[in-house]
Amino acid sequence: MSDRASGRALVDRARRATEAPRRPTRAELEAARGKGVRDVIAPRLRILFVGINPGLYTAAIGHHFGRPGNRFWKALHRAGLTPRELSPYEERELLDLGLGVTNLVNRATAAADELDDDDLRAGARRLAAKVKRYRPAFVAFFGIGAYRVGLARPRATIGEQPERIGGARVWVLPNPSGRTAGYQLEAIVAELARLRDAAVGLEAYDRDHA
Repeated sequence: MSDRASGRALVDRARRATEAPRRPTRAELEAARGKGVRDVIAPRLRILFVGINPGLYTAAIGHHFGRPGNRFWKALHRAGLTPRELSPYEERELLDLGLGVTNLVNRATAAADELDDDDLRAGARRLAAKVKRYRPAFVAFFGIGAYRVGLARPRATIGEQPERIGGARVWVLPNPSGRTAGYQLEAIVAELARLRDAAVGLEAYDRDHA
């Protein structure tokens, strides 16, 4: 780990030590409407995960995929992307694993369907600029519907996509929200494992052709 990364890790651990997990009050949830959540991002990540937008619970606590019942953290671990199941409060540990998190639209709502098509398209343009700047190997979207609208790919299906964004390979994953009944945890884990294998294969190719 570089000195810079080590210093960042120490700062993050110190902050987490003073930030106990808690359940927001109803007033705090209402006050979270329209708020954003800080990206977990660094240059040249293996995978940059892209949520649709923060929910009120996530925005209230200030950490990605924060609502109890969201399957993101459990699925990452079961797919072999993290050595243990992290909590939302440990999100910045993802950076040391070459992983990051951002949102297509960084504005909290009670439900993703409160966003309109223009929100998603504008978010896709901002994301493209972010990917160009940070240059992750893969960009992985959670939520096929938002991807189809935001990226103007109405026929897109779950899995790797034929197009790229800023040179990054693109993958679409099922939404891990506990409110999404269309995919069971096992299906999310299986798709994440396919993405993991593709990322590992790309790393091996880069080493062999360095």
